[in-house]
Amino acid sequence: MWPTIALFACIKATPPPADASPDATEPVHTMASPPTRREDVVDDYHGTAVADPYRWLEDPDDAEVVSWVATQTAHTEAWLGQVEQRQAIRDRLSALWSYPRRSVPTQAGGWWWFTHNDGLQAQPVLFRSQQLGGEAEVVLDANTLSDDGTVAVMDWAPSPDGTKVAYTISDGGSDWRIIRVRDLSTGLDLPDELDHVKFSDLQWMPGGNALIYSRYGAKEGPEANQHQKVFVHRLGTAQADDPMILSRDDQPEWGFSARPTWDGDYLVIDVWQGSAEHNRVYYKQMRHRGRPPRELEARRKAPRVVDAEVHQLLDELDARYHYVTNEGRQFTFFTTRDAPRGKVVSIDLDQPEPDKWVTVVAETNDTLLAAHRVGDQLFLEYLRDAQSLVRKVPLSGGAPMVLPLPGVGTVQGFEGDPTSKETVFAFASYTQPDGLYRLPLTAVQPEPAWSPDLPFDPADYHTEQIFVQSKDGTKVPVFLSYKGELERTGDRPTLLYGYGGFNIPLTPRYSSSNLLWMELGGVLAVANLRGGGEYGQAWHDAGRLKNKQNVFDDFIAVGEHLIADKITSTPRLATYGRSNGGLLVGATLVQRPDLWGAAMPAVGVLDMLKFHEWTIGWAWVSDYGSSEDPEMFPLLHRYSPLHNAVPASYPPTMVMTADHDDRVVPAHSFKFGAALQHAQQGDAPILLRIETRAGHGAGKSTDMLIDEAADQWAFLVKALDMTPQLP
Repeated sequence: MWPTIALFACIKATPPPADASPDATEPVHTMASPPTRREDVVDDYHGTAVADPYRWLEDPDDAEVVSWVATQTAHTEAWLGQVEQRQAIRDRLSALWSYPRRSVPTQAGGWWWFTHNDGLQAQPVLFRSQQLGGEAEVVLDANTLSDDGTVAVMDWAPSPDGTKVAYTISDGGSDWRIIRVRDLSTGLDLPDELDHVKFSDLQWMPGGNALIYSRYGAKEGPEANQHQKVFVHRLGTAQADDPMILSRDDQPEWGFSARPTWDGDYLVIDVWQGSAEHNRVYYKQMRHRGRPPRELEARRKAPRVVDAEVHQLLDELDARYHYVTNEGRQFTFFTTRDAPRGKVVSIDLDQPEPDKWVTVVAETNDTLLAAHRVGDQLFLEYLRDAQSLVRKVPLSGGAPMVLPLPGVGTVQGFEGDPTSKETVFAFASYTQPDGLYRLPLTAVQPEPAWSPDLPFDPADYHTEQIFVQSKDGTKVPVFLSYKGELERTGDRPTLLYGYGGFNIPLTPRYSSSNLLWMELGGVLAVANLRGGGEYGQAWHDAGRLKNKQNVFDDFIAVGEHLIADKITSTPRLATYGRSNGGLLVGATLVQRPDLWGAAMPAVGVLDMLKFHEWTIGWAWVSDYGSSEDPEMFPLLHRYSPLHNAVPASYPPTMVMTADHDDRVVPAHSFKFGAALQHAQQGDAPILLRIETRAGHGAGKSTDMLIDEAADQWAFLVKALDMTPQLP
């Protein structure tokens, strides 16, 4: 649907200055944290005075902050440097990472397009092949774009005729993108370069001589992250001359994602507002340039002109809507209107009133995530207790067929259009990386199309699902993954991971980093908390705004259950979460410091009173509320990790961030880490791991990912007093 500007998230320590290292001979659990200057800064929130002593840490480019970061990094490096297994852990991670990885292929211009990483390449390489599984040629190698692997290709789109590919690059993990176009006849980029792009789709106009994209007016100041507009860029012209398709200056928080319909006759525009799960849908008609060809395939690729008139098809911000397909003016949409777990409807553009809609696929007890049209079939991706279920049903109606899947896991793919004869999808689990499957529309059973050679045996690892009762009686699903047998002895090192926000579900995914944790003897526990998208809109609503404490209660209840069920014990129980999950870890750390043996909040939202003032933070008010609201302020103040880091004995904690994350700014982690160090009454370390040349997590090089994972596991090996035996 619309771009993810919610919080979903990576981090290598900057080499410390030679004169900044603490005494490396001091025992790891008693190394004093570097002191951080405190200021007498107090804000008034609706009559309540709130201190903010670390306000000065909010500017990452200030010389004093740069020096503070270097000192904290040196302290963390000295602590981690005493972990004897650190290098062995990194070596083993490199071995586990060294396997081929491939994206789900997509078709365009008579070619199959996909990315492939042979194992330890810094960035994946874009290939194309004329046959699925056939000999492939390199289209674009992102590894040539920088010496250190920190310039990443984030999105790519082949032209309709397959002669060009548009792609976006991110420098150093930034959310800002630059669009470029490569001419595949020469292998060189065209002069076109589009800037000020963020949270944008990348789409070709029919004909393949123009791009549709969204951009902002500026990268800094009040225009940054507001007043997004949709443009058409005709190749060979200046970006400043791009005609604007849609803008709403009266709605600075609105964003737009525009894409042509499969037949090229319409431009469908999703209108989104921040991270709210609901959206509007507008459309414009597209006229042929000249006389349209008679044949369907030629007609749909023929050049078009976008009409000026905007048609407001679905103009109430009351549900989620997503274009699936159309036959002329009869459009098919996925929606949650009057169906919190999702359904598919047909809407006639000439009679768009809701009482005229026809239900194509009714709501079920399972959560519908997406619908895809392939040929004359609809492929419907559902979640049942946070694991994938796929149904296939004729577009004209009829009984659905459940697609056989390899096990408990997650699917992605099913791309196609009404002319397609087959589709391809990927399947992965916590213990099995993505494998590709092809499904001809005439077949019932998917056929294996590609699978990687692995440096481990998946049969040695297991996943089971349990349900834990939360504080108010709600049943919370939890996946447990581990190597060998899970004996209830109460001493198994366990990492509890969660997210719980923005209607985003956590489903089984493979990670080489997590597999090493299992090799080390650890249990990976993934909790499907309220606030996520596992059970539809009601599940999301139960964990946002005034219900946010439910998310923390769920997480705490899972931790208590893991101990009561004798899977682990407090000294062996660690927590980890990224972004909104970093908030989760921070909040539960300060609420229950006695429950955890270690904590790792990463790129977290930790200052709940000021988050909306920084970069795209205003977009998260739909989930959090705002301290400017007198009703929400006391709730936010009550759980804000920064403001609840009171004197206590905290477990070993490593706060992780990137020094120029432009989504969740590093000030969150800087201030929280400093506050936690100041509040620590015990002798456990409070560390800050601050990465450079990285952002919120996307686009990181393989080496950076391995370094980050090695430091995480080295930290936990020491913090949880583990004695792992590495292969």
